[in-house]
Amino acid sequence: MGNKGSKGAKSLRPPIKSDSRGFKFGNLANSGRDAGKSAPAAPSYPSNGPPPAPGQAPPQQQQQQQPQQTEEESDLEDDDSGPIEQVAIEDMDGPARPQTKVNVEDFDLLKVLGKGSFGKVMMVRKKDTKMIYAMKTLRKAALVKRNQLLHTKTERSILQSIKHPYLTSLTYAFQTPDKLYLVMDYCGGGELFFWLKKDRRFSQQKARLFAAEIILALQELHKHDIIYRDLKPENILLDLEGHIRLTDFGLSKEAVTGAGATGGTKTFCGTPEYLAPEILENKGHGKAVDWWSLGTLIYEMLTGLPPFYDQNMQRMYDKILNAPLRFPSFMSAEAKDLLTGLLTRKVSDRLGSGPTDAEEIKSHPFFKGIDWEAVLRKEVQPEFKP
Repeated sequence: MGNKGSKGAKSLRPPIKSDSRGFKFGNLANSGRDAGKSAPAAPSYPSNGPPPAPGQAPPQQQQQQQPQQTEEESDLEDDDSGPIEQVAIEDMDGPARPQTKVNVEDFDLLKVLGKGSFGKVMMVRKKDTKMIYAMKTLRKAALVKRNQLLHTKTERSILQSIKHPYLTSLTYAFQTPDKLYLVMDYCGGGELFFWLKKDRRFSQQKARLFAAEIILALQELHKHDIIYRDLKPENILLDLEGHIRLTDFGLSKEAVTGAGATGGTKTFCGTPEYLAPEILENKGHGKAVDWWSLGTLIYEMLTGLPPFYDQNMQRMYDKILNAPLRFPSFMSAEAKDLLTGLLTRKVSDRLGSGPTDAEEIKSHPFFKGIDWEAVLRKEVQPEFKP
């Protein structure tokens, strides 16, 4: 999980990954939930808003009449319960800025943003600079038990190595005998999921700019032969200007050179509503799975639900593989054409699967008038600020 503060907008869609044992896991936000036999219920609408802005302390807690520790106070304590497995993890120690050595004592722990099976994410303030960050704390014992060290190292590698306006970046990384710490950008606008459920659906203009920023983020990952594999509103954070940041790279895969099975991978992973057909069919997959997920996301932004959503997971999988793509009457012709191209089941025919990758999508009439260089420089202002 990233620095997600929209507490009322909890995801109903657990990401899943399976190996030969059928084991399922999610990111930090959702790792305690099993996808189970049935798909999640239809999305509910949140009651709480995004977290405090960077630089602002959260509201002070009222003093308790009783000396018992509150749940929030307990959450903010940096300790573990249960047996501790002490492991030194190569490539996980040291800050992302090597000239600066830090540890957990260098930060004030302000607010818990999310909790999961592997640890939690907290809003923190660095004591010397007063800068606000999101600190992901992961328990090594849980990571080792569920065989997640490799995915954590992959996330750290991506966060540290790729700097891009629309990707979450890593500022510090360090470890203790029992924990890993990743200190990242704090995005004060919360999840896109929160705002989508609040508005029910976005205007085409609003969805188009979000999509443009997401395309640039995915394009940057693809340039480094990385597929994201977990695009969904819960993994898209907003800054206070309304621009996006992709977060949660635990399901990402490095060294993927092709759009499809050639130069790809066969791991079954992702979020049920957003799974591409080639993942469900275990044919092998590559960069084009991200463009299928982009189509699913744009459809959800424009209509309020993913295109093949069903409360029964097996029926939903069958719809992803076989059902015709249907559009509401209010959707524009350009949007329908874009989504038809992105949600094409044959990988080689899918928009974005060609040698130019994202350029095919960027040149589609849906994005007519978009100045892509201006979007990259964040010169195109979003419709609203969180």
